[in-house]
Formats: sequence, C-alpha cells, structure tokens
Amino acid sequence: MPRPFEADPRPLTGEPLAIDLLNTRWIDATGPHDLLDSLEGLTIWLAGDAAGEALRDHRIPADEHTLRYLLEARTALETLITATPPYPAEAVAALNAVLAHGAVRHTLGPEGPEIGVELDEPSWRPAWTAADNYLGLLADRPARIRPCANPQCVLHFYDVSKNGTRRWCSMAGCGNRAKALRHYARHLQDGEKGAADREGRDAPAKSPAARD
Repeated sequence: MPRPFEADPRPLTGEPLAIDLLNTRWIDATGPHDLLDSLEGLTIWLAGDAAGEALRDHRIPADEHTLRYLLEARTALETLITATPPYPAEAVAALNAVLAHGAVRHTLGPEGPEIGVELDEPSWRPAWTAADNYLGLLADRPARIRPCANPQCVLHFYDVSKNGTRRWCSMAGCGNRAKALRHYARHLQDGEKGAADREGRDAPAKSPAARD
C-alpha cells in the first residue's frame, strides 16, 4: 500500500514542469519512491511550485484520469529525456499522443492578442502542459537537460548555471556524497601507499654475499 505523504517529500523540486514530473520518482537510503503511486501524491504534486505555477489559472481534478494521463506523459519523457535525435519512435508516438489531446488557440481579445489551450477534458491539462514544456526546453537549450551524475540517482535537472557546468541534482545530496567518496578514496590510497613505504623501510637489507 502506498505510503501517505503530508508534504512533498522529494529531494529535488522547483525544476521546469516536464522535469519536475520526471522527478516524482526518486531513490534514497530506504529505496525507490514514486510520488504518483496514489491520488494523495498527485494532490501534493499539483500543489507544488512547478505545477502550481504552470497550472495556476485552472482547476485541476486530482482524480484517476489526471493521474493516468500524467503517468502516460511521464513514461514517454523517461525515454526521451536522455535520448538524442533520432528519438525512439515509440516514445515519440507516446508523447505526441499526449499532445494530441490539446491544441493552442490564438485569438484576439478585448486587450489584444490572446493565447489559450483547448483540451479534450480538464484532466489532460497537467500531462499536456508537461509535454509542451518539454518541447520548449528542447527548443531552448536541450544540452542543459541532464541526469544527475550519480549513477545511482534517477533525478534530472535543467542546468541554468552561467557556465552550464552543473553535474548534480543537488550539492547537498549527491554532490556532497561524491565529495565524501573521493575524500575516502584518497585517504585509502594514501594509507595503502604509507603502508607500502613502511614495509620497504622495515625490510632487512640484503648482505653483500646475498646480493652476489
């Protein structure tokens, strides 16, 4: 039975909507987790910063339909996020199937041009908006969409640093663990080298006869 959450428990939030959707799955010391394994988790995700900002003008039902559509979008994004062109055909078709449930409409309003999205049903809006956001990231700087450099981590991020050198989902998490592992490896290497040096110094010298 899924564990209920009182607040967003994820180690990384605040990424663009498409990546924030991917980051509803994560791994920590207790094992793998999935925020979208329940309607309670869906409610938490919809109330989060990324979804709240992207969907703020719309009432989104936290129901089974919304959850199922989001999982369809997430499955496609999980394949596409680390792929390069030509993208896998099955994942392309899956993402396009999500996008087919909505369309951008340009109209002239009382104050000027307006842009809106027409959807088959309100429950499609989070999934469609996440898929559309992914297209926007691809059009902007696709090389800045990255997985965490920790091979045991499944989180992703959009690198907005000036030099584009971000490697970790967070320095407080995977970044610090990597630094600790490097420090431990250097300490172990130095210890082994010191032991070898001591053994060399302590070894009895061969007599001239033995050398001959």
